[in-house]
Amino acid sequence: MNIVWQYLDKRSAAISALKDYGSMAYILEHTGEDIALVQDRMTAPRASVLSGMPSAHNPTAGEARLASGIDEIDVLRERYRQALEYMEWFRPAWEALSEDERYVLTEFYLNDGQAQTDAVLNICERYAIERSSAYNRKNRALQHLALLLFGK
Repeated sequence: MNIVWQYLDKRSAAISALKDYGSMAYILEHTGEDIALVQDRMTAPRASVLSGMPSAHNPTAGEARLASGIDEIDVLRERYRQALEYMEWFRPAWEALSEDERYVLTEFYLNDGQAQTDAVLNICERYAIERSSAYNRKNRALQHLALLLFGK
């Protein structure tokens, strides 16, 4: 075992991994569309801008646009590769959690527009428990997820 793992704050890392889940899923869903848009932009003729100002002629403008598009596609493909790698690492741990643990963590960390107090109230209502028990459930679920992701 690498010595670095002993100093890693696994709880914070698990929270960060949970918060990244939505963006990684979005990248996996929409990268194909994004690449297609960039390719269309690369091959579409440029419309002239009628601003009334004299324009300077750039003989390499088309080549610069193609190079820029290729660079952008490379960045999109790298993001996609990283999102795939993340999902291969995160999904098995997420699926190993119980349904209750996934619900609690989703309420606390994956519902973006929801305040933490609303998450606590939803958990209290669903399980008919008090607030301190809801926080305890969250802490146990988070500890279990960190153990699955990073080991002990």
